[in-house]
Order: sequence, then C-alpha cells, then structure tokens
Amino acid sequence: MVARPTWQGRLKLSLVSCPVSLFTATTSANDIRFHLINPETNNRIRMVPTDPDTGPVERSDLVRGYEVRKDEYVLFDDADFDKVKLESTKAISIDRFVDEKDIDRLYWDTPHYMVPDKDGAEAFSVIREAMKKAGKVALGCLVLRGKERQVALEVRDKGIVAYTLRAQDEVRDAADFFDDIPTVKADKDMIEIAHKIIGQKEADFDPAEFKDGYDDALREMINARTKGKKLVASPEPDETNVIDLMEALKNSLKGSAAPAKKAPAKKAAPRKKAG
Repeated sequence: MVARPTWQGRLKLSLVSCPVSLFTATTSANDIRFHLINPETNNRIRMVPTDPDTGPVERSDLVRGYEVRKDEYVLFDDADFDKVKLESTKAISIDRFVDEKDIDRLYWDTPHYMVPDKDGAEAFSVIREAMKKAGKVALGCLVLRGKERQVALEVRDKGIVAYTLRAQDEVRDAADFFDDIPTVKADKDMIEIAHKIIGQKEADFDPAEFKDGYDDALREMINARTKGKKLVASPEPDETNVIDLMEALKNSLKGSAAPAKKAPAKKAAPRKKAG
C-alpha cells in the first residue's frame, strides 16, 4: 500500500522552490492493538459522541470550542480555520542554516521523509546539493496538524529528512529535576572499574538488534489464548539488592553472574547491665 503524504506544499530556498510531499518516517503498523470488549456480550465497545442533554450526536456535526470562562466557549468551524492563512501552511521557507550540534537533542521530534513531486525533481536536487555543500542543517517552518512547527532539514541519500522541533515552552527545564540530586563524590577506583566495563561493552549501533520483549510476551499470550492453551505466568526478574558496590563492579568486570555479597552486618554493642 502506497503511503499517504502527511503534508504537501513547496520547499523554498530564496527564489528557488519546488513542490514536495512529507511522509512520516516512522510507523506503528506493527504495534499490538487491543479493543475494548464487553465481556458479558463479547461486543466491541463504540465510542459515540454524546450530548448530555440530547444523547448521541454525529461527529461530523460538531464544531470546536475554546473555553474563555468556566463553561463558556467561543465556537469555531472548519471555515474559520481555513481563514488562518500563513505562508507555512503551504510552503517550507528555509530561513537560516545552523550546525546540527547547536540543536539540543531535547528539541528533536518526529522525522518525515521529504520527496519532490516529479516536476520539481531538478529544483529539489539543486536545493539538496546546496545544503549538502553547506554541511549544515536548514531551519524553516510549516503548519502541520493545526499547529505551526519549526522544522530542521538534513540531507539523506537522494532525499531530505524533515524533523519537527519542539518549541521551548514544550521542553521542561532540566534544573527542576536535576538540581535536587545529591552531590556525591564518586570513588576514583569505582569510576575506573566502571570505565573498563563500558570499554568491554562498546559496539556499533544496530537498531535491528533491539527486540521488544514486552511485545514478544504479549504475542505469546495472544497465541496461547487463541489456541486455547493454559497460560503460564512468567515470574518477575529478581531485583538486585546491591550492598557492596565495589564488589558488584568487580564482578561485572569479570563477567561473573554471581550475585554481589552483602556487606557483613555490624554487631550490635552489648547492652549495659542495670546497676
């Protein structure tokens, strides 16, 4: 099945422009989905829009409302939203170029593949090759799903990947969470051992190696239920109660599976006899 574009418009670099389409670069097609079922009737539950006074209503008849005061709304229909005309509704105009490292990872959001229409391939290749020569990430804006988003454009193969970027007010301040972490001076020997463990585990990133264990367990449960088999509960993994951190690090470095020994308990001081 041919993917449907998420957005269609024009890509502009100064006076050069071309028609392009954006396609979401990720997919949730392989996700396991469940439906709500009434166990008494085995009927699938329908989520029906309901007016508390008149009962069920057609979704197509509804409009959107912005609450200005408690239970008071200003109403808008599709025609109202069509009146909001921004250039970014139908065009991504490249405003400036930045180094990729200058964009904090917290701001990167959803990737989209940018593909030129057939009659825009030549202009697209000009923009793409100019971006490649500059060696920087291009920034622009577009209106996507009713919201103007800044996008970062980077060249990939024969196309361009457009990442939507989160706005500053969408990212929480890390200091609100990290400032309360106690300041602890880590032991130099422990750091050195941990560093060696990291060296032992160095590898190239390969997304194909990641397997969703929870997803696999769900599929096994579904298959077992489908075939009428008796389900067997899987025990939860033991929680490691690390008492001696140095010994745990040494065991990890050796690749030993032996659990860390608990530090010997301190003997209680003898009670004084009553005089």
